[in-house]
Amino acid sequence: MPARIDTEEHLREALEKLLLLDPRFADVLAIAGHPPMRRREGGFPGLARIICGQQISVAAAASIWGRLETKFVPLDHHAILKARTPQLQRVGLSMPKIRTFRHIARAVRDEHLNIDALAHMPAEEAHAQLVKVKGIGPWTADIYLMFCVGHADAFASGDLALQEAARIMLNKRKRPDAKQLEKIARLWKPYRSVAARLLWAYYAAVKRRTGVPVEPSPEAVQ
Repeated sequence: MPARIDTEEHLREALEKLLLLDPRFADVLAIAGHPPMRRREGGFPGLARIICGQQISVAAAASIWGRLETKFVPLDHHAILKARTPQLQRVGLSMPKIRTFRHIARAVRDEHLNIDALAHMPAEEAHAQLVKVKGIGPWTADIYLMFCVGHADAFASGDLALQEAARIMLNKRKRPDAKQLEKIARLWKPYRSVAARLLWAYYAAVKRRTGVPVEPSPEAVQ
């Protein structure tokens, strides 16, 4: 079974092991401090909430999610499949997000996606299962595995804040792209999600030190 980050103790132990794998993180930790857990609800609601919060403000995402939870009890794949498009639009969901919700709901119904089984798969396999579903991209898959499943080795290499944090940490002139960061992160296996948590915290800390406004990181999913 893959390693999990379910508690603060798990995070602390994994962080210690990460520092042994790559001592360069010691300087990052000194600046960023202990990274937060940020564990969230899993299952269909957890995946839906990540999608709900994409490309909108934190406040807007929270408002839409609150209306969704109030309107559909329980908020599961059955509720989404039964819901009419106008109902979903009235709570604030865009048509692309409605389509993604339905793709996921059908995949769960038809047993093409077993969300519960993802916790028992290696990160790469779980990621591959998620991105098979139309509307779920690599970033969404990795964020779900990191924060809703607690997978210790998931890593969102396409995240711009992670790329920039890695650039600063490694003292590179150019920010690595997703493929380059994926290669860099091989050294951090099987604790890449811990590396990501630390890099996000480092990114925010460095930007605050330099007086540069920090945009909400995509990982701060509602």
